[in-house]
Amino acid sequence: MRFQRSALATGLVVANALVMHSSAALAADIIVSAQDGKFVRVEGRATYPQPAPPDSLVVIDASRSPPVITATLEGIEHTVQGPPQAVAVTPDGKLAIVGAPTRYDYAAKKELFDFFLQIVDIEASPPKLIGKVYVGDHPNGLAINREGTLLLAASHDGAVKVLSIEGKKVTLIDHIKVGEKRLSGISFTHDGKAAIVSLRDENGAAVLSVDGTTVKLTNERLSTGVNPYAVDVSSDGRWAIIGNTGAAGRIVDDADVVTLVDVSKRPFRAVQQISVPATPEGVAISPDGRWIVVSSMAGTNLVAAEPGRQKIGKLGLYEIKDGWATKVNEVPGGEAAQGVVFSQDGKQVLLQMDVERALGVYAIRDGKLVDTGTRLPLAAGPVSIRSTPR
Repeated sequence: MRFQRSALATGLVVANALVMHSSAALAADIIVSAQDGKFVRVEGRATYPQPAPPDSLVVIDASRSPPVITATLEGIEHTVQGPPQAVAVTPDGKLAIVGAPTRYDYAAKKELFDFFLQIVDIEASPPKLIGKVYVGDHPNGLAINREGTLLLAASHDGAVKVLSIEGKKVTLIDHIKVGEKRLSGISFTHDGKAAIVSLRDENGAAVLSVDGTTVKLTNERLSTGVNPYAVDVSSDGRWAIIGNTGAAGRIVDDADVVTLVDVSKRPFRAVQQISVPATPEGVAISPDGRWIVVSSMAGTNLVAAEPGRQKIGKLGLYEIKDGWATKVNEVPGGEAAQGVVFSQDGKQVLLQMDVERALGVYAIRDGKLVDTGTRLPLAAGPVSIRSTPR
């Protein structure tokens, strides 16, 4: 009987440990969303009304269904001009980095771009801004490696800024010239040995090699569509996707493309240009590499006088099978919606509904994308979103 009681106790300890481990893993599914309070889109027009709610950052627990906003920080600087990946969060969920800082000069009626990254302690209750790191130009797309030791910031001067992370200390250590004009989205590959950065104004994407804190530009270039923007990479080590928002100045909602990239071996190569509705602002690939979601503005960013003006955008689901992505279905999205991200388990999707000032919760059920109807209300328009590295 002693042996039986001991075995039972041991079993309970093991079971409890497994539950605790599982809970810890689920609790790590942290997503951060940054909001621009200054900017309000009215029937496609950019306006800056007063009084305006402050720019802000929210922390979301996506291990729950539906996800829950757990904390908010007001008073950061952020902008709709350039994201949706100008925010990042460390793997331990303790630190968030916010890029794309701007202020609005109401007298001059001009948006002023700043040149720093904002370091936010999201472990604190409430979260607090603990520092700024000046990087020499306006930082846009951000990415943190899975070890939580390295931050890359794609900037408007055509350079990637390299920063080390030690605990809650972030330090600028290098500056890698990639192009002559603005860079946009950037993501590490799952193994952390490379990163893909989109050349927003020069088209195509560049590949960086990463060895510890040493980052170098390679001679690899990826073919994309026009105006490459957001970049996301799957956790299975096979795929990356690049959204391409298309030519500026259009008055119709014509088609654009999302680029599917094989990152399973070097050199990386684009294998498919997936036709999608106009202006795919937000793109995301599920951690298991099976699903792609694309948030297309589809004419909702156009003004009322233009023939392509639409009220609601589109959120599309695509499935990768045998190395090829095929459309599964499409549901209504938001008006000029911004970023999109999967939960860690790949079952939930968060969409930044900028005009509606909310995060829309979608889900994949029975192999299709559905709108759950759940909305997480915000005080300002959400424009940048990222999960912890996966």
